[in-house]
Amino acid sequence: MDHSQVEQRVVKVVCQVLGVEAEAVTPQSHFVYDLGAESTQSVELVAAFENEFGIEMDEDAALQVETVGAAVAFIEKSL
Repeated sequence: MDHSQVEQRVVKVVCQVLGVEAEAVTPQSHFVYDLGAESTQSVELVAAFENEFGIEMDEDAALQVETVGAAVAFIEKSL
């Protein structure tokens, strides 16, 4: 799976979980400050990424990820 495919799927999950428009999501988007994620939604995002990509993520490490681009990189390492 290439970088753009991972990024597209991350954006799709972010839009579903946070209820934001895809146009609002960039690699630089900060989950809390730019996209309005609350702490419970951060946990939901981790679970949704695990389901989308069929991976197990270290939850503590995953919750340290603050931007969409960092999430893409984190998931690429897990694949």
